[in-house]
Order: sequence, then C-alpha cells, then structure tokens
Amino acid sequence: MKKIGLIACVLCGSIGAIAQTKPTESISKSKTSGNPIFEGWYADPDAAVFGNEYWVYPTYSAKYNEQVFFDAFSSKDLIHWDKHHDILDTTNVKWAKRAMWAPAIVQKDKKYYLFFGANDMHEGEQGGIGVAVADKPGGPFKDHIGKPLINTIVNGAQPIDQFVFKDVDGKYYILYGGWGHANIARLNDDFKSLGKLPDGNTFKEITPEGFVEGIYMIRKDSKYYLMWSEGGWTGPDYSVAYAIADSPFGPFKRIGKILQQDMAVARGAGHHSLIHNAKSDSWYIVYHRRPLTETDGNHREVCIDKLYFNADGSIKPVKITREGVPAETIK
Repeated sequence: MKKIGLIACVLCGSIGAIAQTKPTESISKSKTSGNPIFEGWYADPDAAVFGNEYWVYPTYSAKYNEQVFFDAFSSKDLIHWDKHHDILDTTNVKWAKRAMWAPAIVQKDKKYYLFFGANDMHEGEQGGIGVAVADKPGGPFKDHIGKPLINTIVNGAQPIDQFVFKDVDGKYYILYGGWGHANIARLNDDFKSLGKLPDGNTFKEITPEGFVEGIYMIRKDSKYYLMWSEGGWTGPDYSVAYAIADSPFGPFKRIGKILQQDMAVARGAGHHSLIHNAKSDSWYIVYHRRPLTETDGNHREVCIDKLYFNADGSIKPVKITREGVPAETIK
C-alpha cells in the first residue's frame, strides 16, 4: 500500500468466516510461531505491546469493497494468537464506505486510538485518514471525530498508510503517505486535529528516495529510523528500506533494503511494523508476504521474523523464514 474494523451484519460475518478458512502454509507451532502467525488473508500489520501482550492490527486483504472491517490478534508468547473479530467497521464510521486500510494503534491516557485509511481517497472525494477510540485494545472501537482527520492531498501524498509516533518530549506525530510522497504532521492532544510543526506549517514532506507507502518510525540510541515500503504491492519488488536521521523531520537519506522476498520461501515481503521486547531487548519485524503458490494480489499473510542491529546502528537485512520465531513472553 505501517502505536498508535465491525460489520454488524450478515455480510461481515461471512467475510470473517472466509478469512478464517483461507489456506496457509502448514508448519508445527509447538516450538516456534510458524509463518504465517495466524490464518487468513491479511496485510499491512501494525504491531504493539500492551501490558504483557503482543497485539497485531492488520488490513483484511480482499477486494476494496470487501475491506470494510478490521480484526485484531493478541498473544502472550508470539506463538498462540487469539482473534478479536470485527473491532471496527463501516457501520461505526459513517463516512467510510470501503478500502479500510493499514490500521495504526497507540495507547494514550488509558484509551486506545486506532488510526486508519478509508475509501482509497482521491482529490475531491470523501475519505482519508480517520481515528477510532476504545477502552480496551480489542475494542470495540468507535469513530473519534465523526469525519476524517486528514482528507486532502498535501505534497502529492495520498492520505493512507499512517503511523503515529510519540517522541521523547511527549509530542505525537502522524506520518503517512502513498503515491510516492510522505508527510509528517503533529497531532494535538485530543487526537481530533493537527497542530503546527516547528516551522509553522501543518505538514512537512519527508519523502526519502524510493518511497512508495507503508511508512514507519522508531527512535533508538537518539537516532530516528524511518522505514517504508517500495516497489509494487502486488509485485516481486515489494520490499522495505530505511534511513536514519537526527530528527523526526529528517532529512532522510536512503541506506538500503532490510526486507525483501526470498523465492525459496515467499514473494513480495513488505509493509511492516516492529515489536521491541524491552525486557530482553529483542526486536521483531511483523510484515506481510505472498505464498509462492498464490497469484491473487490479495492473498497475503502476516509473518514475523527477528530483526537485528549492527554495532554501528545499521540494520541487518532480515532473513524471512517459514519457522518464524521462538516463544517469548513479556514480564
């Protein structure tokens, strides 16, 4: 298409059932998570840690008119995953009709905020990036604003694939973009509007070389790591690259790829997020990829593998696996 979805109707139930019964690669999960980590066609996963649980919020991967709800998944050990069906859908977001994409979750003030794109918005159309809120990470979520938070094309960036980043000063920023352009903006404390950036503007373009979509950011060792997907989302060139800067506003100079397909394992690996287990200082990359047996563009699965940093702060290219990762709890 990147911590800060309920059809309350028969259609949603049938869609959810279909998602549950899609074929997946068979692998024992007794010692490792296996990849995919849960059944069904899902993509664009945003991962988070809440309390002693890992959570993953993906796109339901189907035709745009069927992408009208979100499911979430939780685990205490990265191996056994529980499905939380229909945490938000278009019946609770009146302005959203289709193409609900790439949720991004963040916890703030004992509330959980789910940011999402809807309607595959183009200039002059209704849609864009919305916000939903809940008291629990598994929902149910309800529309927080009653309209999109971002519903205009700024700097050529389609308002999709958003990520919410909390900086060390406590300020929250929303990064987003499609069509090869990326923006950053500051969220006001109520998460209902945007504030001003240090330069006095509402939006700042931070597009790195090769950027397509799926933006993501972390701060590690006082450096800001910007990551994104490049290539075509249905093609073999779909992958993840990164850059490092001293500020969340860049400039971000592309360093190289950290995730891509392996034709011995799967195709089109991209649109990722990260999990950090602070107790063990372990890093995991959660992403989607397409099984070698599938040709349908929407047949994507959510997978997890380990991510490692070099001594100089650079990121080692990820080895995608069928085995996934060993169990690890959060205490």
